[in-house]
Amino acid sequence: MRTMNEIILLKLGEVVLKGLNRRSFEDRLNANLRRRLQHYGSFHVYSKQSAIYVEPQSEDCDLEGAYAACRQVFGVIAAVRARSCPKDKDAIFHCAQNYLDGELRAARTFKVETRRADKHFPMNSMEISRYVGGLLHDAYPHLKVDVHTPELCVHVEIREKAAYVHGPSRPGAGGLPIGMGGTAVSLLSGGIDSPVSSYMIAKRGVQLELVHFFSPPYTSPQALEKVVRLAKELTGWCGRMKLHIVPFTEIQEAIRRSCPEDHFTLIMRRFMMRLAEAVARRTGAKALVTGESLGQVASQTMDALAVSDEVCTLPVLRPVIGMDKTEIIAISRKIGTFDTSILPYEDCCTVFTPRHPRTRPHLEEVLEYEKALDIAGLMERALAGIERRTVSMGD
Repeated sequence: MRTMNEIILLKLGEVVLKGLNRRSFEDRLNANLRRRLQHYGSFHVYSKQSAIYVEPQSEDCDLEGAYAACRQVFGVIAAVRARSCPKDKDAIFHCAQNYLDGELRAARTFKVETRRADKHFPMNSMEISRYVGGLLHDAYPHLKVDVHTPELCVHVEIREKAAYVHGPSRPGAGGLPIGMGGTAVSLLSGGIDSPVSSYMIAKRGVQLELVHFFSPPYTSPQALEKVVRLAKELTGWCGRMKLHIVPFTEIQEAIRRSCPEDHFTLIMRRFMMRLAEAVARRTGAKALVTGESLGQVASQTMDALAVSDEVCTLPVLRPVIGMDKTEIIAISRKIGTFDTSILPYEDCCTVFTPRHPRTRPHLEEVLEYEKALDIAGLMERALAGIERRTVSMGD
């Protein structure tokens, strides 16, 4: 719950560099924040002087939950809980003493750092810091001033409406507000890489439609629910999304019957890319997103990726293409998808895996093998059988 006069201050990252377009980025970010905060009570969200203010409108607002949620909204580079007070030097000192009393007692060294956005305030930043710091030092005589590496930095911000006091801020999600980068279709498997790639492209302001390929009875209902769970875990970062579940069994069985084993995975990937692009055309998306990392498996060599991409006309974005597994796992843990990704339920990518996959395929060979398949019919039936689910926070 909130403390009297307590608010959340959010600092902007790349948004402040957007020049004439900056207002549209801020408006979208504020709209995204309002949507995300609906679960935590009534908040007034607005922009002033290169910051976003999140003000609770009632005493029963969940400020702790709202603070955590704000830090997951792309476009916010830092967040802090602060207390407001009148723009008066003594009021600022008393506010700092009351609001940060526990931190001041626990610290051994401190400094006061002031930002004076309101240039009409009669004291400059250095004068405010010296005044408030001197009184705090008198009130907490065990504290020593350390202007270089203090244990506690007391921040004072003199802004248009009021003065604000707070401790150190915590990092936000960074990136750009979702919706400013267009829409893309992200292929979501049950593994570690594809949720990370979805997160990374959403961080660039891209709204996502998710596509998953499901192959019963070779993949279980638990495998599907694992993917749905991954999608829900991503909503904390990516917001509400639609998950398109594409039936893939008939296509995989047709490939097994009619194509050489060493090309199974490659031809399967080409069908996935065709189907994902068809979903993109239906939804107005402008690109595809995959979790491929160069050289990680046989289907992710340069030659294989080129053959897979040949069926696409839309751009294919691969955010983790240059990352190793350790780096991808670190992000997976950070965003909260790792534990779900390693649950032991196989997805369709592991069905009919060839013993010796082709790593340097030739497009001419692949096109010849695909002549044995009714590509149009298989595509039509798969697209007709798509199940769509909307996933959002709170599901």
